[in-house]
Amino acid sequence: MKKIAETERLLLRELTPEDAEHFFNLNQNPNVIKYTGDSSFTSVEEARNFLKNYKDYDRNGYGRWAVVDKSDHTFLGWCGLKYHEETRETDIGFRFFEEYWNKGYASESAAASLNYGFEKLNLPKIIGRAMIGNTASIRVLQKMGMIFDREFDFDGNNGVIYTIEDLRK
Repeated sequence: MKKIAETERLLLRELTPEDAEHFFNLNQNPNVIKYTGDSSFTSVEEARNFLKNYKDYDRNGYGRWAVVDKSDHTFLGWCGLKYHEETRETDIGFRFFEEYWNKGYASESAAASLNYGFEKLNLPKIIGRAMIGNTASIRVLQKMGMIFDREFDFDGNNGVIYTIEDLRK
Protein backbone atom coordinates (compact mmCIF):
# COMPACT_ATOMS: atom_id res chain seq x y z
CA MET A 1 0.00 0.00 0.00
CA LYS A 2 1.46 3.31 -1.09
CA LYS A 3 0.48 6.48 0.75
CA ILE A 4 -0.31 9.31 -1.65
CA ALA A 5 -1.39 12.24 0.49
CA GLU A 6 -2.51 13.14 3.96
CA THR A 7 -4.84 15.88 5.17
CA GLU A 8 -5.95 16.86 8.64
CA ARG A 9 -8.58 14.09 8.69
CA LEU A 10 -7.80 11.83 5.75
CA LEU A 11 -5.24 9.50 4.29
CA LEU A 12 -5.21 8.87 0.53
CA ARG A 13 -3.51 5.64 -0.49
CA GLU A 14 -3.41 3.29 -3.44
CA LEU A 15 -6.31 0.88 -3.71
CA THR A 16 -5.50 -2.80 -3.17
CA PRO A 17 -7.42 -6.06 -3.70
CA GLU A 18 -8.00 -6.05 0.08
CA ASP A 19 -10.38 -3.11 -0.53
CA ALA A 20 -12.70 -5.33 -2.61
CA GLU A 21 -15.48 -5.62 -0.04
CA HIS A 22 -15.56 -1.85 0.47
CA PHE A 23 -15.45 -1.28 -3.29
CA PHE A 24 -18.29 -3.76 -3.82
CA ASN A 25 -20.44 -2.23 -1.06
CA LEU A 26 -19.82 1.31 -2.28
CA ASN A 27 -21.28 0.54 -5.70
CA GLN A 28 -24.29 -1.32 -4.30
CA ASN A 29 -26.02 1.92 -3.33
CA PRO A 30 -27.95 3.26 -6.37
CA ASN A 31 -27.63 6.81 -5.00
CA VAL A 32 -23.84 6.52 -5.03
CA ILE A 33 -23.60 5.41 -8.66
CA LYS A 34 -26.62 7.37 -9.96
CA TYR A 35 -24.52 9.95 -11.84
CA THR A 36 -21.48 7.82 -12.70
CA GLY A 37 -22.49 5.78 -15.72
CA ASP A 38 -21.15 2.75 -13.83
CA SER A 39 -23.04 -0.35 -12.83
CA SER A 40 -22.63 -2.17 -9.55
CA PHE A 41 -20.31 -5.14 -9.19
CA THR A 42 -22.08 -8.51 -9.13
CA SER A 43 -19.89 -9.86 -6.32
CA VAL A 44 -17.00 -9.04 -4.01
CA GLU A 45 -14.88 -11.32 -6.19
CA GLU A 46 -15.67 -9.22 -9.28
CA ALA A 47 -14.60 -6.10 -7.35
CA ARG A 48 -11.42 -7.90 -6.23
CA ASN A 49 -10.61 -8.86 -9.83
CA PHE A 50 -11.17 -5.27 -10.91
CA LEU A 51 -8.71 -4.06 -8.26
CA LYS A 52 -6.19 -6.82 -9.07
CA ASN A 53 -6.26 -5.72 -12.71
CA TYR A 54 -6.27 -1.97 -12.03
CA LYS A 55 -3.24 -0.84 -14.04
CA ASP A 56 -3.45 2.96 -13.81
CA TYR A 57 -0.73 3.23 -11.16
CA ASP A 58 1.75 1.29 -13.30
CA ARG A 59 0.65 2.75 -16.63
CA ASN A 60 0.23 6.42 -15.65
CA GLY A 61 1.88 6.78 -12.25
CA TYR A 62 -1.44 7.71 -10.64
CA GLY A 63 -5.08 6.73 -10.44
CA ARG A 64 -8.02 6.60 -8.06
CA TRP A 65 -7.05 6.31 -4.40
CA ALA A 66 -8.70 4.96 -1.27
CA VAL A 67 -9.82 7.68 1.14
CA VAL A 68 -9.47 6.55 4.75
CA ASP A 69 -10.33 8.33 7.99
CA LYS A 70 -7.03 8.78 9.84
CA SER A 71 -8.61 8.53 13.29
CA ASP A 72 -10.13 5.05 12.93
CA HIS A 73 -8.96 3.77 9.49
CA THR A 74 -12.52 3.64 8.13
CA PHE A 75 -12.71 3.33 4.32
CA LEU A 76 -14.86 6.31 3.32
CA GLY A 77 -14.67 5.99 -0.46
CA TRP A 78 -12.22 6.94 -3.15
CA CYS A 79 -10.87 10.03 -4.85
CA GLY A 80 -8.12 10.64 -7.33
CA LEU A 81 -6.93 11.24 -10.83
CA LYS A 82 -7.52 9.29 -14.02
CA TYR A 83 -5.79 9.69 -17.36
CA HIS A 84 -8.07 9.35 -20.39
CA GLU A 85 -6.03 8.15 -23.36
CA GLU A 86 -8.70 9.12 -25.92
CA THR A 87 -8.78 12.80 -24.88
CA ARG A 88 -5.29 13.01 -23.37
CA GLU A 89 -6.78 14.62 -20.29
CA THR A 90 -6.55 13.83 -16.60
CA ASP A 91 -9.75 14.08 -14.62
CA ILE A 92 -10.46 14.18 -10.92
CA GLY A 93 -13.14 11.90 -9.56
CA PHE A 94 -14.55 10.94 -6.19
CA ARG A 95 -17.10 8.54 -4.75
CA PHE A 96 -18.06 8.11 -1.11
CA PHE A 97 -20.43 6.01 0.94
CA GLU A 98 -23.65 7.99 1.34
CA GLU A 99 -23.29 8.26 5.12
CA TYR A 100 -20.14 10.34 4.54
CA TRP A 101 -21.74 12.86 2.16
CA ASN A 102 -21.93 16.52 3.23
CA LYS A 103 -19.05 16.22 5.68
CA GLY A 104 -16.38 17.86 3.49
CA TYR A 105 -14.56 14.62 2.63
CA ALA A 106 -14.98 15.05 -1.14
CA SER A 107 -13.65 18.60 -1.04
CA GLU A 108 -10.79 17.72 1.31
CA SER A 109 -9.65 14.71 -0.71
CA ALA A 110 -10.16 16.52 -4.04
CA ALA A 111 -7.96 19.40 -2.87
CA ALA A 112 -5.26 16.90 -1.84
CA SER A 113 -5.55 15.12 -5.20
CA LEU A 114 -5.29 18.35 -7.20
CA ASN A 115 -2.29 19.40 -5.14
CA TYR A 116 -0.65 16.02 -5.75
CA GLY A 117 -1.37 16.27 -9.49
CA PHE A 118 0.19 19.70 -9.82
CA GLU A 119 3.05 19.47 -7.32
CA LYS A 120 4.15 15.83 -7.57
CA LEU A 121 3.07 14.89 -11.10
CA ASN A 122 3.59 18.29 -12.76
CA LEU A 123 0.31 18.03 -14.63
CA PRO A 124 -0.46 21.27 -16.50
CA LYS A 125 -4.26 20.92 -16.29
CA ILE A 126 -6.86 18.72 -14.58
CA ILE A 127 -10.51 18.43 -15.58
CA GLY A 128 -13.59 17.44 -13.63
CA ARG A 129 -16.54 15.75 -15.34
CA ALA A 130 -20.06 15.49 -13.99
CA MET A 131 -23.57 14.86 -15.19
CA ILE A 132 -25.56 18.10 -15.14
CA GLY A 133 -27.92 16.70 -12.49
CA ASN A 134 -25.06 15.97 -10.09
CA THR A 135 -25.11 19.37 -8.42
CA ALA A 136 -23.20 18.17 -5.34
CA SER A 137 -20.20 17.07 -7.41
CA ILE A 138 -20.35 20.24 -9.49
CA ARG A 139 -20.23 22.28 -6.25
CA VAL A 140 -17.10 20.37 -5.19
CA LEU A 141 -15.44 21.12 -8.55
CA GLN A 142 -16.33 24.79 -8.23
CA LYS A 143 -15.10 24.89 -4.64
CA MET A 144 -11.74 23.60 -5.93
CA GLY A 145 -11.47 26.67 -8.17
CA MET A 146 -12.34 24.75 -11.32
CA ILE A 147 -13.98 26.78 -14.11
CA PHE A 148 -16.79 25.62 -16.41
CA ASP A 149 -15.27 24.72 -19.77
CA ARG A 150 -17.87 22.93 -21.88
CA GLU A 151 -20.77 20.54 -22.07
CA PHE A 152 -20.27 16.99 -23.32
CA ASP A 153 -22.05 13.68 -23.79
CA PHE A 154 -21.62 11.75 -20.53
CA ASP A 155 -22.63 8.20 -21.45
CA GLY A 156 -25.78 9.43 -23.19
CA ASN A 157 -26.51 12.08 -20.55
CA ASN A 158 -25.81 15.80 -20.51
CA GLY A 159 -22.52 16.43 -18.81
CA VAL A 160 -20.24 19.32 -17.97
CA ILE A 161 -16.48 19.64 -17.86
CA TYR A 162 -14.70 21.98 -15.47
CA THR A 163 -10.97 22.70 -15.68
CA ILE A 164 -8.17 24.04 -13.55
CA GLU A 165 -4.63 24.78 -14.65
CA ASP A 166 -1.44 24.76 -12.66
CA LEU A 167 -0.82 28.48 -12.31
CA ARG A 168 2.84 27.91 -11.49
CA LYS A 169 3.52 27.11 -15.16
